Amino acid sequence: MQVDVAVIGGGSGGYAAAIRAAELGKSVVVIERDKVGGTCLHRGCIPTKALLHVAETADAVREAAGVGVLAELAGIDVDRMNAFRETIVAKKYKGLQGLLRARGVEVLESEGRISGPGRVTAGDTEITATDIIVATGARTRTLPGLEIGGRILSSEQALELREVPERVIVLGGGVIGVEFASLWRSLGAEVTVVEALDQLVPTEDEALRTQLSRAFRKRGIQTRLGARFASATQDDASVTVTLEDGDTLAADYLLVAVGRAPVTEGLGLEEAGVRLDRGFVVTDRELRTDAPGIWAVGDIVPGPQLAHRGFQQGIQVAERIAGQTVPPLPDENVPRIVYTSPELASVGLTRAQAEERHGAEGITVLDYNLAGNAKTEILGGSGTVRVIRRVDGPVVGVHLAGPRVGELISEAQLIIGWDAHPEDVAPLVHAHPTQSEALGEAFLALAGKPLHVL
Repeated sequence: MQVDVAVIGGGSGGYAAAIRAAELGKSVVVIERDKVGGTCLHRGCIPTKALLHVAETADAVREAAGVGVLAELAGIDVDRMNAFRETIVAKKYKGLQGLLRARGVEVLESEGRISGPGRVTAGDTEITATDIIVATGARTRTLPGLEIGGRILSSEQALELREVPERVIVLGGGVIGVEFASLWRSLGAEVTVVEALDQLVPTEDEALRTQLSRAFRKRGIQTRLGARFASATQDDASVTVTLEDGDTLAADYLLVAVGRAPVTEGLGLEEAGVRLDRGFVVTDRELRTDAPGIWAVGDIVPGPQLAHRGFQQGIQVAERIAGQTVPPLPDENVPRIVYTSPELASVGLTRAQAEERHGAEGITVLDYNLAGNAKTEILGGSGTVRVIRRVDGPVVGVHLAGPRVGELISEAQLIIGWDAHPEDVAPLVHAHPTQSEALGEAFLALAGKPLHVL
């Protein structure tokens, strides 16, 4: 088989690259060993958010009487909950398959391996390609001496549980860990998060970390911060975790959420001249590897392991292959959302990063309490908006915590991506009553004309 572009991996970055390359007139084949859509569609973003919607609904029923709706939460029908999740995934999978067919992209269900310059082997099929895009994604990372199985779960296995556990230990306070902690707590489980660092979601701004920790305490989610894992034992009914300080914790299940490792072994990358660093593919700013004609996108490239980053990288590589000039996407301009209760959303620099880059005297930080936002109070939530600008310069960071604030981050991304000043945004109208007004209020205040901010 001879094509213009061979894509190894059909997840977020891979299928986006394939569709865009086909739109630009390239012949494309995708080699995917499982199902197109990858982890995000089948075992990550989409099924997790479906279950988080169930959790949000359960919380809404619990709180219904407070707004005059007489309802009681009788329990969680796990079979129906999982059927809902599976239906969402199946619909999205069918739609994606149709998109690829409509663009004329051929999909080979096989392991893919680079077998020489411009050559890829997929099972018994030999493919010759002008350009090769590697987009094989990531898998659950574990710790030495800790094996997944039985009552020790990865996030993929946690999604498939046919029960709501009474007690769960979550090992890892990053995005995956806190999302599952929030989900299980809403479904009725007792949850303890064990994190080796002294804070949850450590890559986020301090304002968001504070909001999440406060909310977890209020919701009864236990946290053991600065606690290092030592070992775990299990039997048919429970799992026991021992920490380095000697403390032990017992639960029905242990979720291992200590990060995700790039899937780059067995692909023939190093033999082809592609440089790896701790398993990640080393690329230039335009995502070219050291080997001519070989590109890499998504979770195998160092940086935030986010599906939408993979989408954008895939699109950009396809356009570069087609001869277009596409500026690199800085990782700091990629929006980030943590789908806990409350949600966290951010883009740009944290306060610590901004101070490191521009100096403490070179930035201005504005915090706006969402208690002053009518729509947030109607939703029964609270939270904060933090906007960081360079003194007399553009906005460099936006950080939000509160109900549904993930829906606000696109506006913030545009502001940062276009190097907008608060004075550029202040004249724009934010509809009332909406949560987006909170951003408007922050920009008004930074522009020197606060309305509802003291």
